[in-house]
Amino acid sequence: MRTATLPILYSFRRCPYAMRARMALYGSGQIYVLREVLLRDKPAHMLELSSKGTVPVLLLPDGRVIDESLDVMHWALAQNDPLGWLQPNTEDMNALIVLCDTDFKPHLDRYKYASRYEDSDPLAHRKLAERFVQQLEDRLSASPYLFSERACLADIAITPFVRQFALADWDWFFAEPYPHVQRWLSAFIASAPFTAVMDKYDPWSPCDADTLITAPHNQT
Repeated sequence: MRTATLPILYSFRRCPYAMRARMALYGSGQIYVLREVLLRDKPAHMLELSSKGTVPVLLLPDGRVIDESLDVMHWALAQNDPLGWLQPNTEDMNALIVLCDTDFKPHLDRYKYASRYEDSDPLAHRKLAERFVQQLEDRLSASPYLFSERACLADIAITPFVRQFALADWDWFFAEPYPHVQRWLSAFIASAPFTAVMDKYDPWSPCDADTLITAPHNQT
């Protein structure tokens, strides 16, 4: 297969934004070229495509560039959505994703990476982040996933950030009274979409051969 005709994704394995983009590409069955980057040594081509300098960055064969993770997700699933992740497409679902990105994530960063922020109290920000976790707990007490009996875009978009929150203090997180979130997160970590996109690759350089990510074999 000629890789020149495929989308190219600049990604960083541990970034939750890149994780959810990769999972959407997995879920769509899209074949693409993966370029793993070091955030401290970003490829010049990636910076030419998107001056933001953040991942993910998706270069489409027609030259279009998508550099927001949710936009990558929507693009991939618009091509093919065999797992039905785009349903339900409701205001509540979209609002929950926005709340994750605009409220939960800032507190998560100031909890997990407190040393990067001046005068940040990590435990205070953990407490504020728990408000979002409690909302998830309430939802997940009624169904296995956030909006129904199966995963949807919100589950795929939000779980990487809850995983990051839990990783800050794994023992504390799993000792707290969030049994439904803990069950949901554990199932996510064990799921095929997550395990498939967390394979390790060496950082890409222009002299390297392309890393081709092929479609899963058993989409249903």
